[in-house]
Amino acid sequence: MKIPYLTKQETKAIDKLKASYGGAKKITAAMEEKRDYKFRKAMAEKQGFVNYLNDAERFAREMPKASDYIKNNKIKTAKKAVATSQVSAWQGCRITHNCFKRAAEKGNVFMPNEMISVMPLTDDYVYGGDLLATLAMCENIMGAKFCSSSLLGAPLPEHRFNRIQKITGAKLETVDAGNGMRQLVIANMGTAFGNLCGVEVANDNHLVYLDSVTRTALETGSNFFLNPSWATIAAASYYCRDIPSISFKISCFLGLHNPIQFRVLLSLLKEYQRKDGTCAIREINLGNAINAEKFIACKNILKASKIKGISLTAHIIINTDLGRKDFNWFDNALKVMGKGYDMTLKYESDGSCCTDDTIMSYFLPKEDRESKAEALGDVLYKKVLKCDEHMKSLLKMGYKVKFADISE
Repeated sequence: MKIPYLTKQETKAIDKLKASYGGAKKITAAMEEKRDYKFRKAMAEKQGFVNYLNDAERFAREMPKASDYIKNNKIKTAKKAVATSQVSAWQGCRITHNCFKRAAEKGNVFMPNEMISVMPLTDDYVYGGDLLATLAMCENIMGAKFCSSSLLGAPLPEHRFNRIQKITGAKLETVDAGNGMRQLVIANMGTAFGNLCGVEVANDNHLVYLDSVTRTALETGSNFFLNPSWATIAAASYYCRDIPSISFKISCFLGLHNPIQFRVLLSLLKEYQRKDGTCAIREINLGNAINAEKFIACKNILKASKIKGISLTAHIIINTDLGRKDFNWFDNALKVMGKGYDMTLKYESDGSCCTDDTIMSYFLPKEDRESKAEALGDVLYKKVLKCDEHMKSLLKMGYKVKFADISE
């Protein structure tokens, strides 16, 4: 007997949640409106962030083009494999602004194609203008793909939880967080926001994840989200079967360190594959312990699955609190690409082990994050520099590299 990943009761609750926001077509249409730069800039002006965008437009005019670099260095990008550049820690508008400023001042830096943020989707961040301004800088001005994170332990107004329970009939275990705020109970190990390994997706908590993603998409047009747990992958894959404009990146916190675990994941994704052959997942980050040979094996398994539109990613350099201090996967990446396989190269760190280059810096309270915005922007800038260094070396080897549109 085949056991379904989601029961009828669970899918019914998910369907009710989506219907409460008007259904797939209304969600998609509202998102598209919010992705327009004119709309985002007008909102930024109302919310007090427009100066950051005005600066970013000026920075953009100073950025170099990879095509000029290729021409001036007489580079021939004839090799089969394609590298997609990705950098983590775009932690809100101020930090992003400082990094962009530093890159423009240096004058020869190419911005990454994908930008990952591990900011909790609090009401202040989503509805106060910070996320919208960050998206406008990264997506509209720099032309990168921006991935947001819905962290389940983030405190939210009590009415958010009440609404989910009323619509779906689910029971959510929460605790008082003060000032009319509540948060899901953090019963297990993990970060303060329940991100590590998805350990806090207990009971019906996946509904809170889906609600957070939907509200953020409707408010800001954000369409790419981090997804670190088995439960949220199953729920999101079902939820977005008819919302192709929303997609997800699977984090290495799943522990995908070998092809056995990878096959289990693909069987889940196959369950909710769309008619066009795609699914809600657009990227899978394989675990830090995987070697080049097993990465290639996963590429071949993915191809055989006939699930379309998924890229595979490896951390190239990581924070010291995420793994070994001397971790560097670049030589493995060369082995993978040397065999003709495309891949995404993610920079969680630049490898210098500076004080603020830690996973815990992602979870600073708003006041601390803003007071350290310049220092954290410098940390992000160093990651961009390391990514830029490696991507230029790949260009010189003859590989095609995907940067942000501003650098293409």
